[in-house]
Amino acid sequence: MIPLEVVGVRMEMPSNNPIVLLRETDGVRYLPIWVGAVEATAIAYAQQGIIPPRPLTHDLLKDVLGALSAELTLVTITELRDGVFYAVLDLSNGTQVSARPSDAIAIALRTETPIVGTDAVLDEAGVEIPEADDLDGEEPEETVEKFREFLDQVTPEDFAGPASQ
Repeated sequence: MIPLEVVGVRMEMPSNNPIVLLRETDGVRYLPIWVGAVEATAIAYAQQGIIPPRPLTHDLLKDVLGALSAELTLVTITELRDGVFYAVLDLSNGTQVSARPSDAIAIALRTETPIVGTDAVLDEAGVEIPEADDLDGEEPEETVEKFREFLDQVTPEDFAGPASQ
């Protein structure tokens, strides 16, 4: 398993689709996952510490877990099948729950739960940003800006793997 951190959410151009960007904690690969607008907003809110006046679905799930005395212990991006990412929520009682990665990430940010990806997912869909070795010491905004420039050049089909080519 490869530890990941959430870099941020942005709009991919020209399609104007939201993307959540994860990065290997101890590596140079990034994992872009196209997500829905609602999930992108939920992830961005969690990253920015914005608390809505009423709980969003992800806040509600966090509260339900707390009410049941269960903790989210790990989020794993488990696979990429037919261009669709899959994730699993590991709970403190040993239960595993299948989830969309966007929902899993939104909940993980709210609960400060580690996120990991399988080697297979990162090998298939992980990308290195050009000049990724030069990113050490840069401000996160500079890193994200370089990735934005990279994303402007790619399409979702670039991550579909050899089967679609």
